[in-house]
Amino acid sequence: MANASQFDPELAISHKFPDTTYSYTERDAALYALGVGVCLSDAVDADELKYVYHENGQEFIKVLPTFATLLIGNSGASSFNLPGLEYDPQLLLHGQQYIELYKPFPASSQIHNKISLAGLHDKGKAAILEIETKSFEKDSGDLLCMNRTTVFLRGAGGFSKSSKPFSYTNYPSNQTSAVKIPESKPFSVFEDRTQPSQALLYRLSGDYNPLHSDPIFAKVAGFSQPILHGLCSLGFAVRAIIKCICRGDQDLIKSISGRFLLHVYPGETLVTEMWLEGLRVIYRTKVKERTRTVLSGFVDLRGLTSSL
Repeated sequence: MANASQFDPELAISHKFPDTTYSYTERDAALYALGVGVCLSDAVDADELKYVYHENGQEFIKVLPTFATLLIGNSGASSFNLPGLEYDPQLLLHGQQYIELYKPFPASSQIHNKISLAGLHDKGKAAILEIETKSFEKDSGDLLCMNRTTVFLRGAGGFSKSSKPFSYTNYPSNQTSAVKIPESKPFSVFEDRTQPSQALLYRLSGDYNPLHSDPIFAKVAGFSQPILHGLCSLGFAVRAIIKCICRGDQDLIKSISGRFLLHVYPGETLVTEMWLEGLRVIYRTKVKERTRTVLSGFVDLRGLTSSL
């Protein structure tokens, strides 16, 4: 439990996080694309080759919208440290991710990140921490995207100063990832099998947590083998939406929301079900082999293709 005498949630709200920077090249964007399954089943996929190759003479490769999660770099982990808030990093769970996209990503860029506290909640035995990161292109100053990362810090709750549990949020409620899955037949369904080495490939994009690569570490954490990164699963799901709903046009994606519900083992098959409600796609991703839901959320679109 957090030490109430050391942690003042009201002071945490006014905490100023240092700005951070992140640089990436076209190679980083292509490596990320391969890590989330681009061209996995078809090396010359007509919708996806553009993410890894200068197709048809294009000057630069295109960048997937979920690449946004990489722009926060190492600032994500460091920003979970609020003055006086004590927690065991091994008990941290990544619960949700929300992304807003303002401009297509350049194939390479230098990024300037501004970080703030978006939410803090006392759940008794745990704390929920929400960190917002706005990523700007350093040269132009243009705002490219915003990430809101939600983590559960088990053992870090109990810091409320009154009988009412402390809860702070500074964003609209319609941006949360809790969605009701329709009972109707999905508009579209896409199946994609991950590879046994998927987590080893994805980790090269910067997340070197041994939970995704070390079999001994994974077993200590309660898994039979290393698991796939949650953000990798999110990348697979959004790729399915781009292919099935956006007809390959990644720039139609306006915002992304995902809630991580269960682990995925590399080599398992991901089945993403999609329901189209206006300009919102509600989705649910299941592991075919275990018939378990691992991810759900919504994606908002800027428009629909005429072929729909």
